[in-house]
Amino acid sequence: MSNFHKSVLLKEIIQGLRVEKGKKYIDATLGGGGHSFEILRLGGIVLGIDVDRDAIEHIESEIKNKNSKLKNPENLTVARGNFRDIDKIAHLNNFGPPAGGVAGIIFDLGVSSHQIDSVTRGFSFQNEGPLDMRMDQKLGVRALDLIKILTKGELCEIFTKFGEESRAWEISNAIVRARRIKPIETTTDLAKIVFTKARQNKKVFQALRIVVNDELNSIIEAVPKALKLLEGNGRLCVISFHSLEDRIVKRKFIEFEEKGLGRIITEKPIVPGVEELRANKRSKSAKLRIFKKI
Repeated sequence: MSNFHKSVLLKEIIQGLRVEKGKKYIDATLGGGGHSFEILRLGGIVLGIDVDRDAIEHIESEIKNKNSKLKNPENLTVARGNFRDIDKIAHLNNFGPPAGGVAGIIFDLGVSSHQIDSVTRGFSFQNEGPLDMRMDQKLGVRALDLIKILTKGELCEIFTKFGEESRAWEISNAIVRARRIKPIETTTDLAKIVFTKARQNKKVFQALRIVVNDELNSIIEAVPKALKLLEGNGRLCVISFHSLEDRIVKRKFIEFEEKGLGRIITEKPIVPGVEELRANKRSKSAKLRIFKKI
């Protein structure tokens, strides 16, 4: 199970949710299933949502696998979809009103290890692959399309706004000049161009991924919908991996508290401990915020 993706802040999420036997939980970002499997082990009933076909197929194979360590698979419902539609997906699967409230909801906003390591998905500048970056393989626009058609100014705006890249203009200029000579088609093609202007590629790749998947708008839409699905004392747990995501979650939680909808449990976000950082370097930038509904 862990080969597909190692769940971040697993212990802290489970403690934050206060899992109770027979209660309903939604894992809005199912991924490799680590968070969901632990909730199932503790007797919870789970609706697992993921937009990525690979994640859904992985979980379905775990359910069918007789040697799997998955406990209580009969309590797991799997649904493919974008978490921005969490209200509709929950309703279709009898989670939340009018079928009774949900005791806890998880969002793990990171890219899964499977997505990063899969060369065909194009998420990593460290592996050569097509410039894709779609979490939902049904989406029409890939990172390749953005690099191919956007103007220098539009690329600069994306890298500045969604990558917080200080050298956005130089990078955009270099991309536009390079594509006139030869099409930029792979992750390596792009990484080489970016590296000539900036010390690292991470911010540019992050910016493209966010735009391709419309990630920030999805979070803005999904978090209030998730709160409505929760029953009284239900808990909303969100793990973010960069400042843009974390800022949205922080503001939403403050807004909910000001409206008297509940209270923020985490005054400061929970971050991985030394042991987890040692075992999983990719957990480094993770921040967990928890909100409790009144």
